[in-house]
Amino acid sequence: MKSVSLINAAARPGTDTAARAAVSLTPAPRWDPRLYQIATLAGLLGYGVFWLDLEVQTPTAVAIVVTALVAQLACTRLTARGRFDPRSALISALSLCLLLRTGSLGLAILAAGVAIASKFTLRVRDKHVFNPTNFALVAMMLATGQVWVSPGQWGSGLVFAFLLASAGGLVVNRAARADVTLAFLASWASLLVARSLWLGEPLAMAVHRLENGALVLFAFFMISDPRTTPDSRAGRVLFATLVALGAYAVQFKLFRTNGLLWSLAVCSLLVPLIDRVLPGSRYQWRRSP
Repeated sequence: MKSVSLINAAARPGTDTAARAAVSLTPAPRWDPRLYQIATLAGLLGYGVFWLDLEVQTPTAVAIVVTALVAQLACTRLTARGRFDPRSALISALSLCLLLRTGSLGLAILAAGVAIASKFTLRVRDKHVFNPTNFALVAMMLATGQVWVSPGQWGSGLVFAFLLASAGGLVVNRAARADVTLAFLASWASLLVARSLWLGEPLAMAVHRLENGALVLFAFFMISDPRTTPDSRAGRVLFATLVALGAYAVQFKLFRTNGLLWSLAVCSLLVPLIDRVLPGSRYQWRRSP
């Protein structure tokens, strides 16, 4: 009723034409997609802790979340970049809780601080280069021998992967980055199937590699970060294909684990170049009504 009265008021004689147009054409506000992502990641964390018995200690998880929020507040104040916004920090913290494994509480706290600080320091054209969680994991694995990621911790159950993909699909579509996720999954699946056909191994092996909760987490919650992916759709498809090719090389040519994380970190350095060659509109988070 309130919106109808506003339109009627704008249509009265003497009302400014521009005001009438603005009222009639303004779309209804949408919820910030980060809220969906926070809820989904928190649900996954609860599922992993209480049903899958993941090695996530409650003090470590609390320390990661608190450190991320404090670091977000401190960096916001020091750099004077707008107001304190806890949503992005919570996404990074929950992602670290799901993926990072270490026996040191201090290293877990340091990883959370590194993730948040990277958003404010590693920037090109006012756009941070790396996905914060990905950068923190790669940096800590390179700098220490006491941090790791266990790709198989989520199991390979098809039902769980399907449910995880469904929840992730909601988040990605809300963030308008479904294209990069779909392009990556199509490229990665094609590479795995092609490898199985080339080696003459059963296709069930390629399917088994795709039935991985960590892969779905990566595809729907990390590579799809709208603030670190290329601005144009063509650029995002190219970026996703490069990440898949890089991950394949790391895993099957260099025989190293966590190929997806290493590939994303390296390919993220190409995003500023892709944005120059294939420009597009910069993504902006929507404000919650």
